[in-house]
Amino acid sequence: MYAKCGSLDDARQVFAEMRERNLFAWSAMINGCSREHRWEEVIDLFAEMMWEGVILDKLLFPKILQACANTGDLKTGMLLHSLAVRGGFLNSPVEAQVGNAILAMYAKCGIFGAAKKFFRKMAVKDLVSWNSIISAHCQCGEHEQAFRLFERMKDEGIEPSVVTWNILISSYNHLGHTDEAMQLMKQMESSGVVPDVFTWTCLISGFVQNNRINEALDLFIDMQNAGVEPNEMTIACVISACASLKCLRKGRELHSYAIKRDSATSVLVGNALVDMYAKCGSLDNAERVFDAIRGKDVFTWNTMIGGYAQFGSCGKAYELFCKMEDSGVQRNVITWNVMISGYIQNKAEDQAMELFHRMEREGIRSNTASWNALIAGTLGNGNLDKALNIFRQMQSVSVKPNSVTILSILPACANLVSGWKVKEIHASLLHSGLDSDLAISNCLIDTYSKSGDLGSALMVFNGISSRDLISCNSMISGCIMHGCPQLAQNLFNKIKKEGIKPNHAILARIIDAYAISGMVNEGKEFYSRMFEEYELSLTMEHYAAIVHLYGRSGRLREAAEIIEKMPMEPDSTVWHALLTAARVHGNIKLASLAAEHLIKIYPRSYRIRRLLLHIQALSGRTSEGLKALKPIPEINNVDHSYGSCCLVVKHNVYTFLTGAKPKNSLELSEEEEEVTGAHSEQLAIVFTLKNVPSFQKIRIIKSIRMCAACHSAAKLISRSHRNEILLKDPGCLHRFKDENYYLRLLKFRYHQHENELCLEAVTMYLTSVTCIYNLNLFILKTLTAQTN
Repeated sequence: MYAKCGSLDDARQVFAEMRERNLFAWSAMINGCSREHRWEEVIDLFAEMMWEGVILDKLLFPKILQACANTGDLKTGMLLHSLAVRGGFLNSPVEAQVGNAILAMYAKCGIFGAAKKFFRKMAVKDLVSWNSIISAHCQCGEHEQAFRLFERMKDEGIEPSVVTWNILISSYNHLGHTDEAMQLMKQMESSGVVPDVFTWTCLISGFVQNNRINEALDLFIDMQNAGVEPNEMTIACVISACASLKCLRKGRELHSYAIKRDSATSVLVGNALVDMYAKCGSLDNAERVFDAIRGKDVFTWNTMIGGYAQFGSCGKAYELFCKMEDSGVQRNVITWNVMISGYIQNKAEDQAMELFHRMEREGIRSNTASWNALIAGTLGNGNLDKALNIFRQMQSVSVKPNSVTILSILPACANLVSGWKVKEIHASLLHSGLDSDLAISNCLIDTYSKSGDLGSALMVFNGISSRDLISCNSMISGCIMHGCPQLAQNLFNKIKKEGIKPNHAILARIIDAYAISGMVNEGKEFYSRMFEEYELSLTMEHYAAIVHLYGRSGRLREAAEIIEKMPMEPDSTVWHALLTAARVHGNIKLASLAAEHLIKIYPRSYRIRRLLLHIQALSGRTSEGLKALKPIPEINNVDHSYGSCCLVVKHNVYTFLTGAKPKNSLELSEEEEEVTGAHSEQLAIVFTLKNVPSFQKIRIIKSIRMCAACHSAAKLISRSHRNEILLKDPGCLHRFKDENYYLRLLKFRYHQHENELCLEAVTMYLTSVTCIYNLNLFILKTLTAQTN
C-alpha cells in the first residue's frame, strides 16, 4: 500500500522490520522503486534478495534488467541473463518479455555485439524485440543496417508501430538528415500509421538543430492542421526556433499560445521563453517570465544571468548571480562560465579573471568551457599574447583543450609574426590527440600557410586520411599565396583523381594559378570548360579571378570587356583586380575607372580616396563623383600614416612607421610621403639584418602595398645576405630567397626522404635559377630517383 501510494520511505521502514520476507514483499518493494525511477535502489534490493536466497520470477526479471540498463550496470545485467537461461525463462514464447528486457539491457549499455548476437538467437521475436534491435543499430551509428532490419521486419509479417517509425525518424534527425526523416513520416502516413506528438516534435526539433528554422515553424502549423496537440516539448522547440531567428513577434505569439495552454509558467516552456526574449534583447519580458516560472531550475537562472551579461548589464547579472544561491538552486560551472564570458565580452577582463579564481576557491572546478571563455574573450579584445598565456596555463593545470579552444586561437595566429606560436599550438594538438580532427587540420593548413610555412601546411594536408573540400581549398590557396602555381595545379589534379568534386572556390584558385604562371590561354580554356565539366555557374569570385588572369598579363582590354559583360553588378573584388592590373601596367584610364567604382562601394575609405586623387592628378582631370563626396571628419582619429611594418625579433614585436598625418587636406601625394625618408619595410629589413642570423627567416607585415622599388631592394638584399624574406602586404605574400637556398633545401629534404616536398624544392629551384645549365649533378640524381 505504501509503495503504490508513493510513500517509499514508509514502505522501506515496514519492509525492514519484517522478520520474514517472501517473493511478494520483495516484488512490492522493487516495483515501488521502479515506479519512482530509483534504479540504483532496485539493484541494491536485488542483491539483498539474492543474499537471502529468494528466487526471482519472470515478472521481476524485466524490472531489474531495466534498472541495469538505466544505470549502465552491465555486470548485474549479465548475471540476470545467466539466471534467465538457467531458469528456462528464454525457451517459451510466454517469456518473450524477459528476452526483450535482456536485449534492451545490452543495447542501452552499449554492448551492441552482444545485443545483435542475442537477437539472432531469440526463439520468438515480437514487435518490442524488433524495436529494440533497430534502436540498438541506430545508437551505434549503423543507420542503413537499421533500415534494412526495418524492411526485414515487415517481410516477416510484423507491422511497424508508431514507436518503430519514431525510432528511425529520430535517428535520421540526429544525423542531420532531416529530408530523409521527413520522407519517412510521409511513408509512415501512407502505410496507415498516424504520426503522434513525438513524431512531429522530433521532426521540428531536427529542423531547428539543423538551422532550418523557417521550415520548423511551418511544420508546427502543419502539426496543428493535422489535429495533433503539441506538448510542452513541442512548444519549447518552436520557441527556440524563434530565438534562433531573433523573431520577437512570432515569439510573442507563441507566448500567448503557451498561456492559453497553461504551460507558460512550466520550467520547460518558461526556460525557452526566457532564452527567446533574452536573445531578442527584450530583457524586461524575459525578467517577467523568469519571475513567473514555477520551480526554477539551474537552467532558468543561467539563461536569465546570461541574457543580462550578453547585453552588457553585468551589474544586474551579478545581482541575480548572488540571489541564485539564496534561492536554494546551486550554481554550477555553467553559471560561473556565463558570468566570466559576460565580463570578458564587455572588456572587464580583471573582473572575469577574479571570478575565475573565485570559482576555484568555492570548490567549483573549472572545465574546458571556462578556459575557452577566457581565451575567446581575450582574443576578441585583441590581445593574442595574453590569450596564448591563458592557453599555456590551461595546459599546465591538466585541462585538455577541445576543438573549440583550438579553432578559437589558431586563426588569431594566421600572420607572419606568429609562426612560432602556430608550432607551439600544433605540438599541444599532438599531445592531446586533437590532430586527427578534420576541422582542426583544415585550420592548421590555413594558419601555417598564412604564417609563411607552406612546408608544414603541406605536411598536415598529406597527413589527412579523409580530405574534404575545405582541406583542398585551404592547401591550394596556400600554394597560390606562396607563389607556387604549379604545385597548386598538381594538387588540383590529385584531388580530382581521389574523386573529390571541386567547388566554386577551388576553381577560382586554379584560375589564379594560371594567372600567376602567365598561362593566359590555358586559363581561358580551363574557364571555358568549367561549366560543362563541373556543372557550376560563374560566381563573383570567378569573375575576379578571370579579370586577374587577363590583367596580370597586361591584356587589360579583355579584362575590361569581361567586366562589361558580367550578368551581375561587379563587387569590390572585381574592381580591385582591375585596379591592381591597371596600376602595374600604367593604364591611367582603367585605374581611374576602377577606383571610382571602389569609392562608390567604400565612400569613407581614406586610402581609396587618396589613390583616386593621385591617379586623377596623373591624368589631369578630377572626378565629379569624388567632388560630391563629403570629407572624412578629423575627429574619427584615423591614422593616415603612409605605411607601417611590424616584425618579430627574439620574440619581441617591433613596429616601423613612415609618412605624415595630413592636417586639413586629403591631397597627399607620394612625392610628399617620400620626403619622410625610406619606406617602412626598408627600415624593418635593415634592422632585422643586424639582429638575426642569416639562416633565420625575416618576417614582416606591411599595412599597405609594397612598391616596385622596395620589391627590387628586398630581392637584392635576400641574395646578398642569404636571408629568406617573407613580406605580407594587403595584396599578397612576397617571398624572397637566394637561389642557393633552394639547393640547400632540396638536399635536406632529399636526405630526409620527404619526397613530395623534395619535388616542390626542385620546382622552386628550377624557376629561381637564371640559367638552366646551373643545375648540378645532385639535382639530376634527385630527379632520376623521384621519377623511378
